[in-house]
Amino acid sequence: MKACFIKRYGDPSVINTGSLPDPVCSPDEVIIETKATALNHLDIWVRMGRPGNALTFPHILGSDLSGVIREIGLSVGELHNLRVGDEVIIYPGTYCGICSACRRGEHSLCTYYGLMGLTRQGTFSQYAAVPAANVLKKPEHLSFEESAAFPLTYLTAWRMLFTQGKLSPGQIVLIHGIGGGVALASLQLALSAGAHVIVTSSSDAKLEKASIIGAHATINYKEDTIADWIADYTESAGVDLIIDAVGAETMKSNLNIIKKGGTIVLCGVTTGPEAMLDLRSLYWKQIALHGSTMGSISELQQVLKTINTNAMKPVIDSIHTMDDVITATERMEKGKQFGKIILVP
Repeated sequence: MKACFIKRYGDPSVINTGSLPDPVCSPDEVIIETKATALNHLDIWVRMGRPGNALTFPHILGSDLSGVIREIGLSVGELHNLRVGDEVIIYPGTYCGICSACRRGEHSLCTYYGLMGLTRQGTFSQYAAVPAANVLKKPEHLSFEESAAFPLTYLTAWRMLFTQGKLSPGQIVLIHGIGGGVALASLQLALSAGAHVIVTSSSDAKLEKASIIGAHATINYKEDTIADWIADYTESAGVDLIIDAVGAETMKSNLNIIKKGGTIVLCGVTTGPEAMLDLRSLYWKQIALHGSTMGSISELQQVLKTINTNAMKPVIDSIHTMDDVITATERMEKGKQFGKIILVP
């Protein structure tokens, strides 16, 4: 089968597109013929070498997948309600199923939690072996490309907004770095929940596109100081919830602009992992600061329900073939995208 894989760590040039053996279907798995897959920033960290995670080479990248079931394992019973020919998506996480977190349905808190493309072979391939428990039916109103665009990012956004952030209608949400997958998913989901949404970017073009989607206000942080802008906009009250995948560069500002009793949720560190915190702000303003990683299968089912009910469609930046994976990857790494970058076989 054709696949995009690495044989060593490094920059985008180490990504190979070539032939690898077809996956073998274990008893509790299904084989999915890939129709589309999507790039995520996780692919960068995996390719560069993630501390504490040793890969077995060659390693296939990718976490999201939409496609058609071609084979079903012998132990996959009626409980999963899966058939050869079904059009499906996948839950990108892997988990043990027996620890206390898994028994509570908190799969992303599993002691052995992992991700497709990180702790097992990924989805940038013509065929993928996936645990049957991770397979869900594709939304009928979405194309394969659109279906591949939402699982990881919308699941991450859902947990940040609603599980960790406890978002309520009418609250003011600030989303940093609009244009990336999680930020755009957060924008769409927050709007569907009746929130008032402010987004930031250094690109006027991206801010204009976000306004078209429905953002109530936009900030170009190269032209305006975020803290001053928010103080004027909210009459010094601050915002209720901050959704942040940026990390080091935004944390100081976050503490200044969050209102008393507000919540900051962090899911990534694209500008670095170390930030200085003024602990006085943390306790004096009684701020809740949460980390957030992916989510549970039940949370993904809630995402699916919301997408289907609202006929919601993820934003796609561009579609590339697997032969063009390096160009697609470089576009993501340079932050040029507005929406998800899709790969097709």
